[in-house]
Amino acid sequence: MEQRPVSAYVAELIGTFVLVFVVSLVVSLFISAQGTGSDYAVSALAQGFALFMLVATLGRVSGGHFNPAVTVGAALLKKISPQDAGLYVVMQLIGGILGALMTYFLLIDDVAKQANVGAASVNLSLLGSNAAGMVAEALGTFFLVWAVVALAIDTRAPKEWAALGIGLTLAFIVMIMGPLTGAAVNPARWFGPAFVSEIIDGSVGFSKFWVYLVGDFAGGILGALSFWYLFMNNKDTGSSSRPTAG
Repeated sequence: MEQRPVSAYVAELIGTFVLVFVVSLVVSLFISAQGTGSDYAVSALAQGFALFMLVATLGRVSGGHFNPAVTVGAALLKKISPQDAGLYVVMQLIGGILGALMTYFLLIDDVAKQANVGAASVNLSLLGSNAAGMVAEALGTFFLVWAVVALAIDTRAPKEWAALGIGLTLAFIVMIMGPLTGAAVNPARWFGPAFVSEIIDGSVGFSKFWVYLVGDFAGGILGALSFWYLFMNNKDTGSSSRPTAG
C-alpha cells in the first residue's frame, strides 16, 4: 500500500478546518445564540452543503475523510495504511482546532463564550442520561460512515452521487440528533470547539469526552464493517472479498 502524497494530508487539514469552521460558526449563530427553538434546519443544511462541497472538491485528493471516525473505518477496510490513517487523524484534529479558532476570532468575545464556540454538548433535558447521548452519537456516526463506505469506498458505487449523498446524510443526522447531542458525529468536530472552549473559559471542555469519542468511533467502526460484511464481502455480487487500497 503506497504512502499518500503530502497533498492528501494538506487536503485533510484544510477540509476539516473548513468543516469545523462552518459547523462552529453556524451553531454559534443559529443554535447557541437563540436557545430554545433554535434553527436546526439552517444548521443542518449549512453543514450538509459544506461537506458536499468539500467531498466534491477535495475527495479526489485525499479521499475526503475530514473525520477520524471515517479514517478509522477506512483503515479497517484496508483502504488506507495505518501510518497514513494516523497522519490523517493528526491533520484532522489540527484542522478542527483551527476551524474553531477562526470562529472565535470572528465573533465578539461574549457571543463566542455564550456559544462555547459551537462546542457539542449533551441535552439532558431531552435525553435520559449521558449514556443515551453516546448511543445517539454512535447511531449518527453509523449512518454517516455507512453512507461514506456505500457511496465513496465501494468500487461499484455511482461516484457522481458520493458528494451529494454524503452531504445530505450529514444534514439529516444534524436535523434529528442535533437537539440531543449537537450531532458531532465526528471526533475532530467535537475536539476543536471543545479545546478552544476550554481555553477561553473552561465551561465545556472535555468533561463528557467519552460520549463523543466512544460513541463516534464505535458508530463509525460498526458502520464501516457492517456495510463491508453485508454488501462488499459477497462474492455472489461480483465484488471482491478483500478490500483494496483506495
